[in-house]
Amino acid sequence: MLGVSWDELLVGGGASAVNLVIHAVLLAAIVRVVSALRDYRMLGPSIIQRTVVIYVAGLLLVLAHYLEVRVWARTYEWVGAAPPNTPFVYFAFSNYTTLGYGDIVPVDEWRLLGPITALNGILLIGWSTALIYAVLRGTDDPKPAGPLSSDAAAEIRSEVEKAERNVARELKRG
Repeated sequence: MLGVSWDELLVGGGASAVNLVIHAVLLAAIVRVVSALRDYRMLGPSIIQRTVVIYVAGLLLVLAHYLEVRVWARTYEWVGAAPPNTPFVYFAFSNYTTLGYGDIVPVDEWRLLGPITALNGILLIGWSTALIYAVLRGTDDPKPAGPLSSDAAAEIRSEVEKAERNVARELKRG
């Protein structure tokens, strides 16, 4: 006998599917935000811009994982997967991160949810790691600034001509 409950597989698969959608949507949003920050050239020196890009990506990933842990906590609470008075978010975090202290044990009929949660957490944390790697690689190769508008080009040309006149005047004096 395999000892597998279809209820556990359906509930665990459903929570995993919800988390995959959450993660996909948030990763797509993170990619857009990070791309926009990389393209925006007004953040000061490149070290500041890189720091902002990495910080924003990390913050949004932590938010994504917290939301996914909350999905598992609600799932555990909904099906009664843990003993009474269980701190469900703590229990979900312990399983999601594969930490598994063992201080809270699921009730027998839902014990497969823990490993399903761990598998889901490993997958999503790995996916986040891949995104962090891509973001860090991208900060070493900033995109070139886009084309200037004709007004911006005229303003820059005017400032350069003004600076050239000032330099020429100083050279004549000196």
